[in-house]
Amino acid sequence: MTTNSFLETIKSIDGKVYNISYHQKRYESVLSTFGISVYKNLEEYLRPPLNGLYKCRLAYTLDSISITYHAYTKKNIHSLHLVYDDTIVYNKKSTNRAKIDELYSLKEECDDILIVKNGFITDTSIANVAFYKNDIWYTPTFPLLKGTTRQRLLENGFLCTADIKVEDLKMYSQTAILNAMIDFDIITDISYKY
Repeated sequence: MTTNSFLETIKSIDGKVYNISYHQKRYESVLSTFGISVYKNLEEYLRPPLNGLYKCRLAYTLDSISITYHAYTKKNIHSLHLVYDDTIVYNKKSTNRAKIDELYSLKEECDDILIVKNGFITDTSIANVAFYKNDIWYTPTFPLLKGTTRQRLLENGFLCTADIKVEDLKMYSQTAILNAMIDFDIITDISYKY
């Protein structure tokens, strides 16, 4: 039996849980890679506080689920330091973020990092990214992690995918970060450190 532990970070406002079907699908997808085909209903485990914005941190293994609730305040991002790692793998939302934390330590004075793998833009330390050009928002074709908000916005046609190289960043007029907690957040006055 594996000791891997995985995560779903689920948004709750005043006791209402958001986009649970996307978290359920990703949870089932992770477990299916280990040959599991019977799944728990995650919504049945969630009892978020009835007042305020909370991050429901649902940690799970192949046979257990634990949940903690954390009041959430959005971090303001205005600068991203590009960091490079061609071997990083984070295709399942895992509790083991050692490699991401190692890269994050390189952010210097910037607010967060933008991870580059094999010359292509992937994600920040906590979010998928999107870039605006010619009235279309594009998100990297191959992010480190296929986030639930990214998936929802691709399915509803708001986002398109593109292979985005470092040198392509100058072709985009706006940048956004997206995850379950912040949804889709356009960053004003973004700066990049190369």
